[in-house]
Amino acid sequence: MPRASPHWKKRRSRHGGECGRSPRGRDHGAASDQRRRHLYSIDLTGRSALVFGVANERSIAWAIARVLDEAGCRLALAYQNQRLKGRVEKLAVDLRDPVLVECDVTDDDGIADVFARVEERFDGLDVLVHSIAYALRDDLGGDFSKTGREGFRIALDVSAYSLLPLVRSAAPLMERRGGGSVVTMTFQASERVFPGYNIMGTAKAALENEVRQLAAEYGGRNIRVNAISAGPLETLAARGIHGFLDMKKIHAERAPMERNITHEEVAKTALFLCSDLSSGVTGSVIPVDAGYHIMAV
Repeated sequence: MPRASPHWKKRRSRHGGECGRSPRGRDHGAASDQRRRHLYSIDLTGRSALVFGVANERSIAWAIARVLDEAGCRLALAYQNQRLKGRVEKLAVDLRDPVLVECDVTDDDGIADVFARVEERFDGLDVLVHSIAYALRDDLGGDFSKTGREGFRIALDVSAYSLLPLVRSAAPLMERRGGGSVVTMTFQASERVFPGYNIMGTAKAALENEVRQLAAEYGGRNIRVNAISAGPLETLAARGIHGFLDMKKIHAERAPMERNITHEEVAKTALFLCSDLSSGVTGSVIPVDAGYHIMAV
């Protein structure tokens, strides 16, 4: 499992001596300092992560990849198709020797190829990030009841079902490491109606149920599965949502913190979920929305 850093140093008192040393010479202050440093410094050196969903610099997946890289994690980035390859390659220049792989998550053979490359490179896996969502543009506007059968299938296949084969493939590699962490992305439209979100709300509801089911299934193998429910962020996918800018405006007005969130705030929450600081957390949907989810109006 990804671990918090154990590195620490002894504190000095303002008088020059070591803090907390008892008359018998037991250094309680240094021990306390060690515990604090162990808890609050995340070091994923030697760990490996596979991140799905990097499309451009505004991708939530990219924000997560950056903080994982900064924490010392080895990375593999999976992008959807050749159209995105150039963008991802430019972004990857800022990372430490990542593996870049193309993967259409509706293609089981393609998924198998990705995990074969990850196994060859890392000989195991500690973290899986699933930040993938897609629906036909025509199904994101107008009346929800007019969602086409094929559009419904595509949205659920890409945005929800895709988590299942990814976790199935990741699990054996995580077991080699004694466990692992899976993080996916959801949105409050799984529970409430957001005009313009339509079929994606249905997909997110299915995804959240999968998180609970998978957490129950894989918990005994020390594989944790959680979701982050982020507030509205400007991403490539968000461009297809009718009225997205109005959604952001309303969110900032009504959230208790009176603002929108940032990509970095979501990424830092993901980092927590990928580390041992969250070792007892699984099957959860964690809101990162400046408190918007608690408001009735």
